[in-house]
Amino acid sequence: MTELDLLYTEVEEELRASVRSLLDARCDPDAVTRMYDADRAVVDGLWKALSVEIGLGGLLIPEERGGAGGSLREAAVVLEELGRRVAPVPFLTSAVIATTALLESDTDLLGRIAQGEQTAALAVAWSTCPTADVRTVQELDGRLTGTITSVAGALEADILLVPASTPDGTALYAVPSGEATLTPVVSLDMTRQLAHVTLDGAAGTLLTGDAADVIQRALEVGAALLASEQLGLARWCLDATVDYVKERRQFGRIVGGFQALKHRLADLYTGVESAAAAARYAAATAAAGDPDASVAASVAQAYCAEVAVTAAEEAVQMHAGIGMTWEHPVHLYLKRAKADQIALGTPGRHRARLAELVDLPR
Repeated sequence: MTELDLLYTEVEEELRASVRSLLDARCDPDAVTRMYDADRAVVDGLWKALSVEIGLGGLLIPEERGGAGGSLREAAVVLEELGRRVAPVPFLTSAVIATTALLESDTDLLGRIAQGEQTAALAVAWSTCPTADVRTVQELDGRLTGTITSVAGALEADILLVPASTPDGTALYAVPSGEATLTPVVSLDMTRQLAHVTLDGAAGTLLTGDAADVIQRALEVGAALLASEQLGLARWCLDATVDYVKERRQFGRIVGGFQALKHRLADLYTGVESAAAAARYAAATAAAGDPDASVAASVAQAYCAEVAVTAAEEAVQMHAGIGMTWEHPVHLYLKRAKADQIALGTPGRHRARLAELVDLPR
């Protein structure tokens, strides 16, 4: 087995700095909060800046196909930063999951995605574990009919990648979003709002006729890198809480001096650092095509999902009264953490998958 270097490279740190600087300037927490009142004005401008100015839309697309030729390690760094700001952009759904599926097909759609002209979304329920059966629509003479529920990234997508049942198995079709009826779902996390996708005889372009493995690979890469988003989220919660308890006074003293809070923050710190190791290993194995990639992805999801929720809950509690207010951004992190906990397979599903991968009996 090849030894993997989990340290961040100079290129990755430079990418992190660029993404963080742009998010600091253009991802206002107040604008993100307004998404819960159906104001999605922040999404298009922010994604255009990230996908075109920094080139994140085509980060994973090879240079010969118009992209930046980056790796999943670099995409994981981007997701850490997006998680730190709960950025409402379709990077994970379009630039990672959909792009991974498209890399297996000969299509010029990748070039348009790389240039930031279009985005794509894999039309699979957001809770689908990589090894779970994928719901499909029916195909007849190139026309697709059916409904797929709770799809992430569909509202922002120009192209939907739709799994369809055919006599030869599961195929994957590209369908312009205008050919579909998208029904927005009131989601717990409105910064990654879900939608039901309904097709009624929609025309589709065949991408691959044998798509089962392609879809599983895309979902597994998504699950592996979702852990990095959860890591970024958890780190923001920890950092923001430590900063707050250093300043908040109660009973005539700084609350960060109370031993009970010190213990809770110390436990949270060790959890976040462990999550960093799990997320980084998942990204590194996925990027290298390592045989341990599937195990690493499920370990990361089973662990990081719960750490992110714990970090967000602790942030809400230790911010006390202000943490319960709509004006403070911590509620955005709790909602994203809870939504991510069931995305691409719950921790329980990944633990069950992990048991099968390492041949543990029930």
